[in-house]
Amino acid sequence: MSLSEQQAASLAADTVVVAAGRPLRERDQPVNPPIVLSSTFFGIGALADGDRGYGRYSNPTWDPFEEALAQLEGSELPGLLYASGLAAVSSALSLIPAGGVLVMPTLCYAGSLVMAAELAQKGFIELRTVDIADTDAVKEALLPSSPAGRAASMLWLESPTNPMLSIADMPAVTAAAHAAGAIVVTDNTFSTPLVQQPLRLGSDVVLHSVTKYLAGHSDVVLGALVTSNPDIRSALLHHRTIHGGIAGPFESWLALRGLRTLALRIERSQASAMVMAERLAAHPRLESLRFPGLPTDPGHKRATAQMKGFGSIICIQVAPVDGMSGADAADAVVRAVKLWLPATSLGGVESLIERRRRHTAEPSDVPENLIRLSVGIENVEDLWADLKQALDALGG
Repeated sequence: MSLSEQQAASLAADTVVVAAGRPLRERDQPVNPPIVLSSTFFGIGALADGDRGYGRYSNPTWDPFEEALAQLEGSELPGLLYASGLAAVSSALSLIPAGGVLVMPTLCYAGSLVMAAELAQKGFIELRTVDIADTDAVKEALLPSSPAGRAASMLWLESPTNPMLSIADMPAVTAAAHAAGAIVVTDNTFSTPLVQQPLRLGSDVVLHSVTKYLAGHSDVVLGALVTSNPDIRSALLHHRTIHGGIAGPFESWLALRGLRTLALRIERSQASAMVMAERLAAHPRLESLRFPGLPTDPGHKRATAQMKGFGSIICIQVAPVDGMSGADAADAVVRAVKLWLPATSLGGVESLIERRRRHTAEPSDVPENLIRLSVGIENVEDLWADLKQALDALGG
C-alpha cells in the first residue's frame, strides 16, 4: 500500500484515516482499492508465507482496512478483520489457556459477558467479574484467589464501559495485569483509535466492533482485532482461519469507505454529545446522567488523562413520574422522539436511542430505566429539541 508505517507515524490521525490503505501511487492505479470477489487463488506447489491460497485464509479486499486500522492504533502489524464484533471477541477469548482465569468488567458489552459466562459454565475458564473503575479491586482480582488458586490469564477491559460509561485507570490496571502474567484485551469500540489508543496505554490486543464508529453508517456487521505482538497475531490469525469467522469482501470495502470520514464524524458527534450532556444535566426528569466529558462525572479525571475527547455516548436514567416506573418513563421517552431513532447499536451517522434492559441478555445490574444515547451528526439543536420535548412530555 502507499502509506508506510513511518509515514503514518508522522501524520495526524485525521490524515491517516484518509490516506492509509490506498493502492500504490503509480500511473493508472485506482484511487480506491477494488473489491476482489474470489473464493480461491491460483497457486502451484506448497503454500508459502504470504500466499493467499484460499478465500478463508486471505482476501485482498481485507488488506487496506487491516492496514489502516493498525496504523491508527499504532501497530506495525496488520489488523485482523472478522465477520462480526462477537467473532472477534471469540477469537480474543481463545487466547486464554484451558482452565485459565479471565477478569472482566461486571458491566460491559453483554455479548462479551455472555460468551465468557458460557465458557466458564462449561469449565473451560474461570471468570471473575469486577468493577473496572475500582483499581484496587481489579488488582486483587488478578491475583490468585487462594494459595492454591491461579493468577489471571487475561484482563478484559472496556473503558468507557458499555453501557455505564465507567472509566478504568488503564495504565495502572494493565501494568498490574502484566505483573500477574496476564495479557490485556481492550474493547475500544466506544472510543475508536482517534480518541484512545489502548496499545499505547499497555494493552496487548485491541478489539473493535467495526459495525459501529469505524464503518459508521449502520450498513455492515464486522469486527476487528489489532496487536503489536507477532505471536499473539499468529494465534489470532490461526483461530480466524480454522473457525472461519471471516469478513465478506463487500462489507470490508464498505467499512474502509466509512473509515475515510471517521475523523469528521467523531469531531461532530463528540461536540454535539458535550452540548447534549451539559443540557441534560439540568433537566428535572433525569435521575442520573453519565458522560465522561462532564467535570462532575466520576470518570472525568481519568478520561481527560487517557482520551483525546470523551466519545459520543451518553447514558441517562429517567426518573419515575405520575405513577410510571422509571422503566415505563424511559420507554415513554423512546416512543416520543421523532428524530432520534429507537434502535440498538451505536456509532452511525444517525442518532440512536435505546432502553438497554429491553435486551434479556443485558446484565441485571444495568438499571431498568437507563437509556443509552448514541449521538450522531445531525444538527445539535434539532437533536436537543426532539429529546427535550420527549422528556418534557413526561410532565410531573
